[in-house]
Amino acid sequence: MLRARTARRIAAAAAYGGGGITVLGGLTFGLLVAEAKLARRIIQATPSGDPPVADGVYGAWLPGEPISFAVLGDSTAAGLGVHRPDETPGALLATGLSAIAGRPVRLTNVARSGSRSEALEGQVTQALTARPDVAVIMIGANDVTARIPPAVSVRHLDNAVRRLLDTGCKVVVGTCPDLGSVKPLMQPLRWIARRASRQLAAAQTIAVVERGGRTVSLGDLLGREFAAEPREMFSPDRYHPSARGYAAAAMALLPSIAAALDLEPEAELEPEPGRGVGVLPVYLAAAEAAEEPGTEVAGTRVEGRERGPRGRWVTLLRRRGASAEEPSGPAAEVTPGPAGAV
Repeated sequence: MLRARTARRIAAAAAYGGGGITVLGGLTFGLLVAEAKLARRIIQATPSGDPPVADGVYGAWLPGEPISFAVLGDSTAAGLGVHRPDETPGALLATGLSAIAGRPVRLTNVARSGSRSEALEGQVTQALTARPDVAVIMIGANDVTARIPPAVSVRHLDNAVRRLLDTGCKVVVGTCPDLGSVKPLMQPLRWIARRASRQLAAAQTIAVVERGGRTVSLGDLLGREFAAEPREMFSPDRYHPSARGYAAAAMALLPSIAAALDLEPEAELEPEPGRGVGVLPVYLAAAEAAEEPGTEVAGTRVEGRERGPRGRWVTLLRRRGASAEEPSGPAAEVTPGPAGAV
């Protein structure tokens, strides 16, 4: 409940122009700054270079006009940490979306490594030149590491989502990943990073869903697998995902993209029993989603009304297949990368 209230306060501060809520309050930063510098040196010791460029048309042989798909955000959205275009999240998502829709998908990736939420303004302007039908935004980690006030970060994201939605583009946001999963971070910095990441993720969810988009909690980019096999799920820099890690994130995001475009069968929209999912006020759903990677939050109606006494009604849904296993089903039927892009 405390995290839900904090997220609601952050989102409200963003809406009304505030920015003073911080996660750490009056804690002394000496030890934390030293640990952060050490972690940064470890991460930078294995440079990843520039992410592969994966823009192009996927499923070009399929009939129909291409779906215009834009990816915005930071290094995770760009695909830093892998070496082939087909391993980037944009390519994986474009491939899967093409298979589900039975149409070509034109990918435009404007994400840039190191971006914070303030960079979304320029990225949206660039993305809109492609007239996207659907856009995915993955942002937040650099805001946390730079100690940007969460209300400021959320305000930039809210503006980006509004601009995209105003053009008729559907928007899916992969919320701030859980930086507590990054191995070079030590305690107590790891605990603080986890708390800051999850509070920002919850506040992002409130703002995005209130605006009319939908979110998917990336958490620690699908937790148990990353905790159990960090060498498999992280790239050599131990900070960015590996190809297998990006595949896990893509499998979590893809059903929500399909749902946003009304491409998903209704049967797949049933929540899993016994996981505390269902219809909730948005601020409660946001807090729960931040704790459960792979969870989608989207607006809904209860008795014909979008809002109840405690805010907007939303569905909280744990998507099936959100794991790091090899993809199966439609997304596995089209070979991504150069063979699937022009």
